[in-house]
This record gives sequence, structure tokens and C-alpha cells, in this order.
Amino acid sequence: MRLLLMSDTHLPARARRLPEALLAGVDEADVVVHAGDWTDEATVDLLESRARRLVGVYGNNDGPALRQRLPEVARADLGGLRFGVVHETGAAAGREQRCARRLPDLDVLVFGHSHIPWDSTAPGGLRLLNPGSPTDRRRQPFCTYMTVNVSDGVLENLTLHQLPPRS
Repeated sequence: MRLLLMSDTHLPARARRLPEALLAGVDEADVVVHAGDWTDEATVDLLESRARRLVGVYGNNDGPALRQRLPEVARADLGGLRFGVVHETGAAAGREQRCARRLPDLDVLVFGHSHIPWDSTAPGGLRLLNPGSPTDRRRQPFCTYMTVNVSDGVLENLTLHQLPPRS
């Protein structure tokens, strides 16, 4: 099972549209995960129409319409792993322990908010993944998203994709 992970698209404020490379990845993915801060319903509609399956949550910049459509926390069993999706996890210091205490029943937590890619494992085994942002690199050298394969309860081939600068 191929997953595409993204967060913090912030359309149309940070970009007019999603990058073509990301959309091509959406078309190839079995599941698309979005960890919040969409800021517009059109992006939800687009991903719902293109993705085989979409798992998403709202973020702190998402208004009432998105909060009605999306949960604050999403859960999905994918490829034998228990995934959770949230937007915010708090400060980087202590993140692994805090998330493991808050969500003890998960194998993988996908989160966003910082626009900073993250891949770590908490004591006890919870894997934390932040794909960064495909539209707003903030203090990072590139805009990013992630792909990963999941099979029989194992994450394989985790890739952080760096997107070319917008023209």
C-alpha cells in the first residue's frame, strides 16, 4: 500500500494550486493523508476527487466550514498499522513522549503545523512523521511531502520529496 503524506497546503494564500509533482503522486497513491491547514474547501474537493482514499484533519488555520467536514483527529488502519493524524503536537522538545502518552494505541502519527519535516520514533515504538509543506517552505530549503509503502505492518521506502521552487 502506497501512502502520500502532506500538510499545510494553505491554499490559495501560500500558492495558487498544488504542485504538479504532488498531484501526480496523489494519482499513484492508495491513500492520501493530509494533516491540516488546508484553508480552503476546494483543496479538500480536489483531493477527494483524485485520491483513492483521503484521510485528513483540520488545522488551526481552517475555518468553520472545514471544521464541519473534517475531524480534529483521524484514525485509520492501513497495511496492518494503526495510523493517527493530527495537526498540532506542541513543541519539538518532548514531542515523542507527549504523543506516545496522548495516543498510546497508535503505531504511526502523521502531524503538521511546523512546516518542518520530521521522522522520529518514541520510546515504545510510536513513529512520528511530519511531511512538511508542499506550498510553504517557511524556514526550510524546499517545499516537501512524503511517500511511504506499508505492507504487513511495516513501513518501507519512506521518502521525503523536495519540490522545485515555484516559478
